[in-house]
Amino acid sequence: MTIVDRTSDTELTLTNDANLQPAVAAEFGALADLLGSASDAQWDTPSLCEGWRVREVIAHLTMAARYSEEEFMAELRHCDFDFNRLSNQVASRDAELPTGELVANLRADVMHHWTPPGGGYHGALNHVVIHGLDVTVPLGVPRRSPDETIRVVLNDLTEGGGHTHFGISIQGRSFQSTDLDWSYGSGPALHGAAEDLALRLCGRTVPDGRLQGTPL
Repeated sequence: MTIVDRTSDTELTLTNDANLQPAVAAEFGALADLLGSASDAQWDTPSLCEGWRVREVIAHLTMAARYSEEEFMAELRHCDFDFNRLSNQVASRDAELPTGELVANLRADVMHHWTPPGGGYHGALNHVVIHGLDVTVPLGVPRRSPDETIRVVLNDLTEGGGHTHFGISIQGRSFQSTDLDWSYGSGPALHGAAEDLALRLCGRTVPDGRLQGTPL
C-alpha cells in the first residue's frame, strides 16, 4: 500500500506539470540569493556530489544559461555522447567562471523556464531542488524549499519512480518525514527530515545521524 499526503489546494495544483514553473523559478532564485553573498571558502566547500565543490554543482546546474542547444550538442559529440563525461568536463571548466556570473546564471530567465528533455517541469524541479540540497546541506543551511515543493519532489522520487535513475530500490520499504506531513509505502521504515529522505532516494550519502530506521 502506498500512502501519499496531498492535503492542500496548493499541493494538488502542483501535481500539474504546467503549474510547476513558478516553483522552479523560485528555487533558482533562492539559490541565487543564498550564494550572492557567499565567500570564496563557501564556494569551495565540497558538495554532496562526489568530487564537486559548490562551484561545480552550480556550474552544472546552470549549463542551459550559457550553452545553446547547438553548442550543447557540439559538446556532447566531443564527449562521444557520454553525458556523465560531458557533465564533469563542463562543471570542471565552468566552475572557474567568476562567482558573480554563476549567480547571474541562476537568475537567468532561461533557467527559470528550462526543462530537461522529456522531463517537463517535474524534471526541472527535481533537478534544482536536489542540486540545491547538494549545496545547502554541506553549507549548514536549512532547507529553503517550501513544504509543498519538497513534497512534490518526494512524490516524484517514490511513486513517480525517480529513485530508479539513481540505482535505489525502495520495494518493501516505507518512508516517514519528520518535518512535514508526508509518508510513503509499507515495510521497514526510514525516518528523517524531508530533505534528507529526498537526498537518500537520489543515492546521496547523508551526514550521520540525520536518518533513523532501517538503512536503504
